[in-house]
Amino acid sequence: MLRFLLLTSLAALVLAEPQPRYLEDESGEERVVGGEVARPNSWPWQISLQYKSGSYFYHTCGGTLIRRGWVMTAAHCVDSSRTWRVVLGDHDINKNEGREQYMSVSRVYIHPNWNSNNVAGGYDIALLRLSSDAVLNNYVQLANLPPSGQVLSHNHPCYITGWGRTQTGGSLSAQLKQAYLPVVDYKTCTSYGWWGSTVKNTMVCAGGESDSGCQGDSGGPLNCSVNGQWVVHGVTSFVSSLGCNTYKKPTVFTRSSAYISWMNSIMG
Repeated sequence: MLRFLLLTSLAALVLAEPQPRYLEDESGEERVVGGEVARPNSWPWQISLQYKSGSYFYHTCGGTLIRRGWVMTAAHCVDSSRTWRVVLGDHDINKNEGREQYMSVSRVYIHPNWNSNNVAGGYDIALLRLSSDAVLNNYVQLANLPPSGQVLSHNHPCYITGWGRTQTGGSLSAQLKQAYLPVVDYKTCTSYGWWGSTVKNTMVCAGGESDSGCQGDSGGPLNCSVNGQWVVHGVTSFVSSLGCNTYKKPTVFTRSSAYISWMNSIMG
């Protein structure tokens, strides 16, 4: 049975627009709506964030390897006390394909302004300090982050990647998926009929038609093509409570360029 993690506290939000819904998941194998299965290890900075339950680990969110010992993810993914691990170099999260690196998380740094009772407030970003440094190879690489403050223009080409659900209430898959989600600029995304005041200028909107993020994609990257290289401009944050791929309710990401100085202050 499909389980949605709509936090009860969201009901208290007074929003003119449909309420946001987080994109973490606790049921295992999930992927993005629309798009296609990615070529294995073609997004080598993508990680699977997993939590321990009993003697097993389960995928709940994505994330991005930004330094050999550091992962960027969403605050709402890690604001509960659990035993976490990060899997690098993964493609099929139900199989051990021999390329994976399994790392425990030694410390979680959640942005100090994050408020789990206000999804639309922003600051949905966290850093994970890994217990040891990743070994970089053909399957595991560091992501490029944008310059501080950089904002991409309307329709800029980007891809979401993750193991999130294939559709609202739909089937599941264990393989990493990718979907083309062009940027929706702030003026459009905050206009009437779109997200309105729910979206802040520290966020990035992308998509808004048939393809989107869904439960299980939270924390993962928005990969944008900039000057011939992939740059991670967003951390997957929320979609509409009406459904993952609701028209004019594009997937909303924490804008990574708004938090470069904070991340550098943590990582040194």
